[in-house]
Amino acid sequence: METGKGLASGPKKSPFTPKAVIYQRFGTKACYKVEEVQEVVKNGCPGLVIPQKGPCLYRCSLELPEFSVVSEAFRRKKDAEQSAAEKAIQKLGIQPKEDNLSVEQAWDELAGRLSYLFSIEFLSAIHPLSGHFRAALVREAHLNGFIPVAAIASFDAKINSLCKYISSEMESNHLLVLSLIIEAAKKLADTLLFSEEKLSLKRLTPHPPEIIQSLLKNEPNVPESISISAVRIPSSAEKTVESVTLNTSSGNYYLDVIAKELGVKDASKVLISRTIGKASSETRLYFCAPESIIVGPSSELSMKQASSFKGYVNTIATYLSGQEICGDAILASVGYTWKSTDLFYEDLSLRAYYRILANKIPSGIYKLSREAILAAELPTAFTTRSNWRGSYPRDILCTFCRQHRLSEPVFSSDSFEPLPDLPGCKRLRDTASGGNDTNEGGLAAAAVKQEECTLVYRCTVQIYSKCQDLILLCSPKESYKKQIDAIQNAALKVISWLDRFLDKVDMPVEEITSSAKGFDILIYPQHFVKEFTLCQFFPKYQWDNATPAGSFLCPGYSNVQNNTLEGELSFGMTQSSGSLMCVTYKIYLATERECIKEHLEGSEEFEFEIGSGAVSPVLEAVVSQMSINQSACFTMELPPKEIALAVARDSANVLSLLYSGTCLMKCEVTLLRVTVPLEDRMEQALFSPPLSKQRVEYALQHIGESCAASLVDFGCGSGSLLESLLAYQTSLEKIAGVDISQRALARAAKILHSKLNGNIEAEQPTNRIKSALLYDGSILTCDSRLCGYDIATCLEVIEHMEEHDACLFGDIVLSSFCPQILIVSTPNYEYNVILQNSTPQYQEEDPDEKSQQQSCKFRNHDHKFEWTRQQFGQWASELASRHNYGVEFSGVGGEPNKEPGFASQIAVFRRKDNSPVKADFTEHYDVIWEWSSSNNSRS
Repeated sequence: METGKGLASGPKKSPFTPKAVIYQRFGTKACYKVEEVQEVVKNGCPGLVIPQKGPCLYRCSLELPEFSVVSEAFRRKKDAEQSAAEKAIQKLGIQPKEDNLSVEQAWDELAGRLSYLFSIEFLSAIHPLSGHFRAALVREAHLNGFIPVAAIASFDAKINSLCKYISSEMESNHLLVLSLIIEAAKKLADTLLFSEEKLSLKRLTPHPPEIIQSLLKNEPNVPESISISAVRIPSSAEKTVESVTLNTSSGNYYLDVIAKELGVKDASKVLISRTIGKASSETRLYFCAPESIIVGPSSELSMKQASSFKGYVNTIATYLSGQEICGDAILASVGYTWKSTDLFYEDLSLRAYYRILANKIPSGIYKLSREAILAAELPTAFTTRSNWRGSYPRDILCTFCRQHRLSEPVFSSDSFEPLPDLPGCKRLRDTASGGNDTNEGGLAAAAVKQEECTLVYRCTVQIYSKCQDLILLCSPKESYKKQIDAIQNAALKVISWLDRFLDKVDMPVEEITSSAKGFDILIYPQHFVKEFTLCQFFPKYQWDNATPAGSFLCPGYSNVQNNTLEGELSFGMTQSSGSLMCVTYKIYLATERECIKEHLEGSEEFEFEIGSGAVSPVLEAVVSQMSINQSACFTMELPPKEIALAVARDSANVLSLLYSGTCLMKCEVTLLRVTVPLEDRMEQALFSPPLSKQRVEYALQHIGESCAASLVDFGCGSGSLLESLLAYQTSLEKIAGVDISQRALARAAKILHSKLNGNIEAEQPTNRIKSALLYDGSILTCDSRLCGYDIATCLEVIEHMEEHDACLFGDIVLSSFCPQILIVSTPNYEYNVILQNSTPQYQEEDPDEKSQQQSCKFRNHDHKFEWTRQQFGQWASELASRHNYGVEFSGVGGEPNKEPGFASQIAVFRRKDNSPVKADFTEHYDVIWEWSSSNNSRS
């Protein structure tokens, strides 16, 4: 793969976007109106009567004084706006400037830009730099009217853009832009005065007094004195980071105040970093300029080396800014913005400073998103989006790249039909249902002809430098059923490895490469090391705040109902993996006798998933053993002071406690609720093949043995059973499905249409299906078109009804639809003990009441009931007796002769009376989709 080139030939993008061109021409008179539009979807499924919604798209109309234009539809609003602006430019006949300026053109435009900045017109503009010009007019004595070159370089994006055309080294040498501005200013010697001593520029012709008076009159009423909290970052490792106060007012230039704090004469000796953190932030580092700048001919521009700085290299400031900084630095959030002419400022505390550091590493980004630096950890696995809390892995990776000034990561996902031995499509094991070659009523492994495989996804991640050099490529081997899962898991792999790398950035290149391979990551050492050189300056903070070792439960571990538990808890999981735990917790520092307590962190409702590594190991070990409404108090290892300060509201008190030597960190936690894993997740985790697949395979065996010609699936959902039928040789010629979810039916129709047409195109069809139908309707309602089908299935459906409706369904099917065979499966409630890893709490003195004591939760929040084996057997036996059917019982998952039986219990009803079925009821279902081999055969 070819990597991108540097910027020697200038930026690739035009200096002006279409919107910027329109703004220059019309200003606020240009009005953009964005509306959402619906794309017509070609679903590739003829006959599907359900309207299909496409992705959310946007169209923009741009109204100008002379005319209006409308863009095409785009997925992003800003793309629609740019498209509308581009159409307007074409209509106006405006010829945009060429993408690449020559060096000579860039010099001319740079000089022109400086001339405009020093014009009277610019003084009243709302621009981050105009405030500096106004403030310069009230500077005292010899500084009056002088603008530091560093301010021009830092606060005018156009200047920086033009400098990139002149020299490609500007990205890596932040002082070079000062040289370029100074040399351009020398071309304006008749209008601008350059002071080498002050490293500043000034108009030769002073502004008219009336202009200055007018500006001062319009200035807002600013308090006489403004106190701004900032942070001093010393260059010496022996000194500590500390808070400082900047005192400024309407009569002072805030850069002069910062210069005084740094111990230099005035603002001309102060350099300004790029923004720290978010691009919209005004948080920057301020530090001393080198003793002198050498300005030569444009072809020989050079700067003095770091040795000309006063002091040592400031490693932390260098790491934060991405540019070399020597000497002490001030981190402050102050300046002028695009939004107003007022001076913007906000206090920056030690807490904010350490949170900025935390936001430079993936685990820190995740912890901050959860507002739980002490309690949360970056999860080790992305399970489901419903269980993930905090920023998603993809968002974390994007934030990380922005923080380290890399290009946005590129995600590339593709779908394919996996082979049986690929991840995501497991081979069927002989021991899948209890360890026998053929379990009772189960599917013999030898009978399996072909694996059921649907499309799966894989995702690769590429990370490039700003110069478009490829530095990292992640190609995970795992595949997933959902595209979003593939993307999130790939992103998690990258950020997990980056987290490890940042914990040991001084490792040799060979070790970097080999450790990355374990995460399916390929490193391009030359480019990677170059981009992460500054990470060597990152302070080695231990962000993992606690481990079980050295932690213990306090004797006061008790239930809120005052039921004291005897003894301490032993660490060991009692809640099943995947369970969502919701707790309220509080972490604080305290002296041994708790005479002094300082709150650090807490939450009224904090959720995390058991087994995913999403919280401190100590917290998970304790909470996993608790009962609802139970409380615990336990100690945790003391974090480094930097971590404590990242959460502390009062840094002085926290430091005092940490340095006292008698301090403990304690956590008080109460378990509010537990949400057990969703049924399908539990089944996939504990059964191989998953329980859902075993149910389908069980049904397929009976279908194959029945020699049935027609089948109807009641509660067919997305058509998993119907789709599976197409991969097996059966005698079926007609299949149908019924469900009340149109969304699920639409998915089923697309899958079946694709599979059925694929079979027709094949040289050797794998089945004899001649017709397929999908109905929208309730299975509690009779429809004559489904009367007399040979075989009917109803897998894991009845538990989603009320119990009386489940009984009604059984009567309707066997008395009205009258299939020869009916297969019904439903969860065995007694097996939940194993699934949820809990202990039953039945009252042994009254065995008949067992069914009434819910020791375990239902497997799915949507289940209205779950029957025991006795309840299911009674329901099925009575149902069969009423309608002249025989019934056999079996199941999948578990063993028939071992408690607590099968995980899914199954009843197979067989009709004893073979007399013709009379259909005397009407049609109530709507045909959603219909397919016929005669209408879709090859021409």
